[in-house]
Amino acid sequence: MEVYLVRHTETVCEKGICYGQSDVSIREPYDSVFFSIMSQLPQDAILYTSPLLRCVLLANYIKDNSEITTVNQDSRLMEMNFGDWEMKNWDVIEPEELNPWMIDFVNIRVSNGESFTDLHDRVIDFIHNELQSTNSKPVIIVAHAGVIRSFLCKISDLPLKDAFQNKVDFGAVIKIIL
Repeated sequence: MEVYLVRHTETVCEKGICYGQSDVSIREPYDSVFFSIMSQLPQDAILYTSPLLRCVLLANYIKDNSEITTVNQDSRLMEMNFGDWEMKNWDVIEPEELNPWMIDFVNIRVSNGESFTDLHDRVIDFIHNELQSTNSKPVIIVAHAGVIRSFLCKISDLPLKDAFQNKVDFGAVIKIIL
């Protein structure tokens, strides 16, 4: 099955802000970027999106400019929950909290948040319980860098600790076969 992993476009957050599951918007104007993304996607597909605004805006644009009739929002496609770090500048997070996570982000949970393993478990659940039941239509998933890296680790058997080897730019479209 063809799956198109699409990362949302650039957010309104300043560089250096940790915004995981915070519901932030995207920078405008975005029509030309959205148009470029559309040119890389099939016109008819099953469309899933994270329920966060930065993904929903793009997913609705895809639906409105294609033959797709439904946008399926799924919370398993949300970015990692950074808990107490949400909307903080990375530079102000206390080193005694940040450093252990930087050493082992795969297993260490952010205070009141998730680890990368928690995010990956959500993605695996989505793959097994949602994608396994789809028909032969291509699938488009509008999501976040962490979710997309998790998909790429799964399909390439890449250890989660190496997830950042997968470059996922804002507005990236990555086609995989599941």
